[in-house]
Amino acid sequence: MRTQVAIIGGGPSGLLLAQLLHGQGISSIVLERQTRDHVLSRIRAGVLEQGLVGLLEEVGCGDRLHTEGFTHDGTLISFGDEMFRVDFTEHVGKPVVVYGQTEVTRDLYAARDASGGQTIHSVENVVIKGANTASPTVVFEVDGEASIIECDFVAGCDGFHGVSRKTIPETVRRDYEKVYPFGWLGILSETPPVNHELIYANSSRGFALCSMRNANLSRYYIQCDLDDSPDNWSDEAFWNELRRRIPPDQASALVTGPSVEKSIAPLRSFVTEPMRWGRLFLCGDAAHIVPPTGAKGLNTAASDVNYLYRALAEFYKTGSESGLDEYSAKALARVWKAERFSWWFTTLMHRFPGQSEFDLKMQIADLEFLRSSASAQKAMAENYVGLPY
Repeated sequence: MRTQVAIIGGGPSGLLLAQLLHGQGISSIVLERQTRDHVLSRIRAGVLEQGLVGLLEEVGCGDRLHTEGFTHDGTLISFGDEMFRVDFTEHVGKPVVVYGQTEVTRDLYAARDASGGQTIHSVENVVIKGANTASPTVVFEVDGEASIIECDFVAGCDGFHGVSRKTIPETVRRDYEKVYPFGWLGILSETPPVNHELIYANSSRGFALCSMRNANLSRYYIQCDLDDSPDNWSDEAFWNELRRRIPPDQASALVTGPSVEKSIAPLRSFVTEPMRWGRLFLCGDAAHIVPPTGAKGLNTAASDVNYLYRALAEFYKTGSESGLDEYSAKALARVWKAERFSWWFTTLMHRFPGQSEFDLKMQIADLEFLRSSASAQKAMAENYVGLPY
């Protein structure tokens, strides 16, 4: 089979890229290792920057987002019994939108189906050949039957464990990584959110986050040990611990209920350079991972997609390869800024093993400065709502 762009990975970044290219008359085939049902069962954060919202609108996926999503003009930060608000619209004139990543993916699948684009699920043994030549190919199997895609370019949107990043020779790429010494224990519950905005909590017992998916579906997290297990936590134990980590007035307003999902997520920062090798381009988790503090994972993937889509559109329209040549440097410049923000926010809000009394005093001083300084709040707001593409 033949297409212009072979896209490996049928999550939101791969589907978004496919639909943006479709709007420019550029053909693509999307390969996904899992079934569609499995992709749609994955629970992920849903804080969307305005750049991603604009891309979703461009591919016709804005209606349900604007109808069902929550516009957040700010966020709440607590430490001890204190809480203050960072107002995004006051400081930078832009909000974020809370809309579950699963729903983003669902909307993109619907757009893909409506456009007649080809998406192949349950693929195995994917191999990218000739990525550093003018005629790359992608070999894969479905139910033991081998197929080959001939293409002009390959977009690797297949995550950290996918084949795309590993296709770039180790002599070419360099990886940067920081592993954090804790995880997040998260639950999903069919309960109303404790607050209409997110609460990030720094507590002497560890970090907590109060988030939501919709008016009757809430997502809560508490910092935990890396070797902990969800099996060690009953729902009652989780709710009791969460109450201890958020301000008393929020704790008293918390509506609890049975968890419908419970899991532990490790935290790490990871970047690989470069994000291009020949005609292979990496997007999203295939190239970089951020800790979930600040919800930059999907948003950094979207900025990659934006740069790559525009570079490919320029190439097919004018023959110019300047955008393609600049892709890696341009994407990485924004990625590292998102990595810095996620690292800073994680360091600010969590308790680390071995923290001294001095370290804890510095953390509180940083929080007090953020509470009292309009300039500090503006800097946070600029990063939280998303730096420009």
